[in-house]
Amino acid sequence: MTQPLYLALDYGGTKHSAALLQPGACAWAAHARVQSPSGADAAYDQATMLRMARELMARVPGRLAGVGVSFGGPVDARRGVVRLSHHIPGWEETPLRELLAQEFGAPAAVDNDGNVAALGEWRYGAGRGCASLLYVTVSTGVGGGWVLGGEILGGADGMAGEIGHMVVRPDGAQCPCGKRGCVEVEACGTAIARMARQQLAAEPEAGAGLRALAGGSPESVTGALVAAAAAAGDALAEQVLDRAAANLGAGLGAAICLMNPERIVLGGGVTKAGDRWWAEVRRAASENGFPQARVDIMPAALGDDAPLWGAAALAESAATG
Repeated sequence: MTQPLYLALDYGGTKHSAALLQPGACAWAAHARVQSPSGADAAYDQATMLRMARELMARVPGRLAGVGVSFGGPVDARRGVVRLSHHIPGWEETPLRELLAQEFGAPAAVDNDGNVAALGEWRYGAGRGCASLLYVTVSTGVGGGWVLGGEILGGADGMAGEIGHMVVRPDGAQCPCGKRGCVEVEACGTAIARMARQQLAAEPEAGAGLRALAGGSPESVTGALVAAAAAAGDALAEQVLDRAAANLGAGLGAAICLMNPERIVLGGGVTKAGDRWWAEVRRAASENGFPQARVDIMPAALGDDAPLWGAAALAESAATG
């Protein structure tokens, strides 16, 4: 009998990944990733993804049983429709589930990358064995997703898990969503860089270590440079990093109060900021949550492939009904 295969697809803003997985396996049967050039549109993305998928299927003998998709933007998962991409034009109201099911002759499922990454960590990564999981990615933005009892919690409009747009500082910075002081604009990597540049301008004699790492140009400061300077003992960088970590922890504490998850898994580039950042996140989360709540806050295990592994889990669900 022909071996069934699950096809996992991850449509990102700057890169696309595809993989094949055999049922019960914990390693890819085949895997591919490509960077997306500037100026790409939905037609380019789709053609690229289909080409990668076809190439993988030519390498691995088997029968495609299901297709799972992680998409970097708002998705109506019930209808399998991409609402839009914030980064790539042309995706508005695209029936991606239907298009892929027709293309590959197999059932398909589609959800946004935060939700799918949560499912990936729950099924294959740091969330294994948990009944309830909140996954949060902290990079150039802040996104997240919930898994409860093995199922993604999408919410009435598919917006559950958007912890990045919980307000933690009502008088804070303007967020692209229109509100002020959202977790995203107060805690992500871009926010860390912004806060550091503001602090350097306000304190011309401070931050010597950070200034040196930036080559004497505050405009060149990034979140990664702030973390490096803080690790080296730069007081200004430590203050900025602590503030961002506390803002994220405040959002996590509110989520703990609301849903009492068994585990919170944090991924994304900012989570590599070091032990000081982790300690402050956990402290602020505990301070803002219920003292009686039992919750582990730990790093993601799957890295950048968390959405792809979640897509594999979606493909299995689509295949098995």
